[in-house]
Amino acid sequence: MTESSARGRTLRIERLAQRGEGAVRTDGGVVLIPYALPGDEILAEVDGERGRLLEVLSPSPDRIAPFCAYYGVCGGCAVQALAPAPYAAWKRDAVVGALAHAKIDAHVGALVDAHGDGRRRATFHARTLQDALGRTRVEVGFMRARAHDIVDIDDCPVLSPDMAGAPRAAHAIAKALQGTGKPLDILVTATESGLDVDVRGCGDLADFQRQTLIAEAARLDLARISNHGIVLIERRAPVLSMGRAKVTPPPGAFLQATREGEATLARLVSERVGKVKRAADLFCGVGTFAFRLAEVAQVHAVETERVWMGAVVRGSGDAGPLLKPITTEVRDLFKRPLAAADLADYQAVVFDPPRAGAEAQARELALSQVPTVVAVSCNPQTFARDARILIDGGYVMGEVTPVDQFRHSPHVEVVAAFTKARPKGRKGRLLG
Repeated sequence: MTESSARGRTLRIERLAQRGEGAVRTDGGVVLIPYALPGDEILAEVDGERGRLLEVLSPSPDRIAPFCAYYGVCGGCAVQALAPAPYAAWKRDAVVGALAHAKIDAHVGALVDAHGDGRRRATFHARTLQDALGRTRVEVGFMRARAHDIVDIDDCPVLSPDMAGAPRAAHAIAKALQGTGKPLDILVTATESGLDVDVRGCGDLADFQRQTLIAEAARLDLARISNHGIVLIERRAPVLSMGRAKVTPPPGAFLQATREGEATLARLVSERVGKVKRAADLFCGVGTFAFRLAEVAQVHAVETERVWMGAVVRGSGDAGPLLKPITTEVRDLFKRPLAAADLADYQAVVFDPPRAGAEAQARELALSQVPTVVAVSCNPQTFARDARILIDGGYVMGEVTPVDQFRHSPHVEVVAAFTKARPKGRKGRLLG
């Protein structure tokens, strides 16, 4: 439904799009409107395929009150006003739809809530602005929906309690570096020994700027502060527990967004791997799964970044007899995937690639005789593509579990196990 007036267009939202925007089909095509929900009748300003919500004239029965003062301005939480049941169904449907598009028939379980006490890391964007009189001010926060503007924030309710000081720290660091005039990304991670901060975007710093950041680290009681991955000062080693191991991740290293998310994914992976003697963990990061798997199996961990592998080696050494041996290999699995022959000695292989997926590695796995392959993904589309490759290679896909650690956003994690051989009529068969 669509009507026009001097104030805007009256629209009735039909569905949620992939990124959590309300979608409606008009004479000019599909229009996407942030913060609009299916069933809403709204007044919107429309420009081509994009719209701006002006007013909710008649709310959807699934609309609830948002809890964040920045909702509707900040682009971080696309669907905070959607009730829990339709929200969970929307996220699960994203996985179902990706699999159907790849012509895969599989059982997709209910969405698992892994938000826990909130996100333990966040990237704050900072910009220095100048007015007509030459006066400068610094904005620090998150991006607006579908825009490059920053919403300056002092608090974020989706962060974990131990991230409470993160916005203040990001503001202080941005102010200290405003003389560079460069846009900054300030990654803050909550660790067991305090906040760990890595600043990106400012390039090489002058000595006085480095000293200023070191002084700010002391004033803010940060565990560590780095510039582009280079440590300026480590006042305390930023430590994270991963199973029975203690890990000090390099600045900016990949981590799961929430502690509950990491624990949930690790549990699902361990359950699907089962009790084996030897396992491989590909795209292993700093050991999220490797350390858990090493409680029962010898593990070979593979990752592109040498410094990440160093963290795995140190964590494994410190854990000592609590874990079985973990061997490591620095290898670009996109360019040099482990070949089927390289995988012959493993009873299970886990792979957890970036959003681009693991197409080359999946092709080698499909040619292998590894009894169990467990796939973890943050992208349902590339997960489905890689799953199709494994199925074509004779693997049977078990139940697919969607995991939600980015609550109120469109992001969803996926976990599934694949076993070699494909008896007729089993789940994981191709459609068509």
